Amino acid sequence: MTQLKCSVRNCMYNEEHLCAKEDITIGGHDASKPNETCCESFRERTGTMTNSVGHASEETDVRCHATNCGFNDNCKCSANEIGIAGSNACSCGETECASFDCHCK
Repeated sequence: MTQLKCSVRNCMYNEEHLCAKEDITIGGHDASKPNETCCESFRERTGTMTNSVGHASEETDVRCHATNCGFNDNCKCSANEIGIAGSNACSCGETECASFDCHCK
């Protein structure tokens, strides 16, 4: 599992910069830079909505569709630690994997 730090305050899974979802998916199939990736698991926190999936954890299983990322190991993130950015995001397209490391061809 990967240590995950999340700065997306508007995500319903974010609890004090940790993710309360057991697993997330990073999108960005043809990405060549971090802002071309996204956290596909993002769900906007609205009103008084609170997390209902579990407890926040420093480690999260990360599926990765960013095929150009050097940490992508058979669609799994092999990085020891990643950061998800997009502090005031309202949609997954406004998030990104800040740890994306392009190994573009």
